[in-house]
Amino acid sequence: MMDMIALQCFISVAEYLSFTKAAKKVGRTQSAVSQQIAKLENILGQNLLIRGNTPRLTQHGELFLTYARQILRLQREALDKFKEPELEGDIHFGLPEDFAYMILSDILVEFSRLHPRIILNVECDLTINLLNGFEKNQFDLILVKNNFYEQKTYGNVIFEEDVLWIGNPKRLPELSKNSKIPLILSPSPCVYRDNVIRSLEEHDMDWQMIYSSPSYTGKMAAVKAGLGITAIQKSMIPSDLIILEYPFLPKLHRIQISLLKKLHHQKSIETLEYFLLHHLKNNLTSLL
Repeated sequence: MMDMIALQCFISVAEYLSFTKAAKKVGRTQSAVSQQIAKLENILGQNLLIRGNTPRLTQHGELFLTYARQILRLQREALDKFKEPELEGDIHFGLPEDFAYMILSDILVEFSRLHPRIILNVECDLTINLLNGFEKNQFDLILVKNNFYEQKTYGNVIFEEDVLWIGNPKRLPELSKNSKIPLILSPSPCVYRDNVIRSLEEHDMDWQMIYSSPSYTGKMAAVKAGLGITAIQKSMIPSDLIILEYPFLPKLHRIQISLLKKLHHQKSIETLEYFLLHHLKNNLTSLL
């Protein structure tokens, strides 16, 4: 008989390709996760993983992953249906595009599986636009970012982290303290843009805007092409770009990530708030 904990362990390893991150996700030790997957392999009579520094799925593992997700989804739907009244309703949720791209897609998919009758309306935008929309009651929940020097706190601060310079040194032109720093940033208003320009000007450094776009994907493509450099919080750095440690680049201000929720008590919104707080803290911590 298949254990739901074993299925969760297997799915987490398959998604993260890391026993360390999977163990944090399911709240167990790495050895316990490995034992749970071995239990599944014993039941199925097939190897599901090729173990190593970076575990990989076997062909049987790839096939079984689809079944494992379906089994877990059906179990959650059944519990949601019979254990307590099923939650339903519409929720309007706003967040920055880089969060949606790097972290929240999996989190929101998991929430939708748990609560299939809740309709999530998700909108990506700049923090300033999300805050304006929140004040106009266009959102039930928003995830926003702000720089420490702004001396503002929005809602529930769930995380703080460094903002770092990133680029593709193999394609960048040679840079020095006397160079005009080629920047790739979003248009104003943008917390990263304000942070970068403020820091450069505080150190009397020249800069020029090489590429400006509100699109996270567009900016990262320009950085990878070597058109210039950008800055982003540590947990959002793509795997194919590196942190730039040029001594002449100024240290950037830290950033806060906050969650704002409407004050009314609606069970579905409170459930999403709790779900986001729990999963974001776990996911962001595992990325650092």
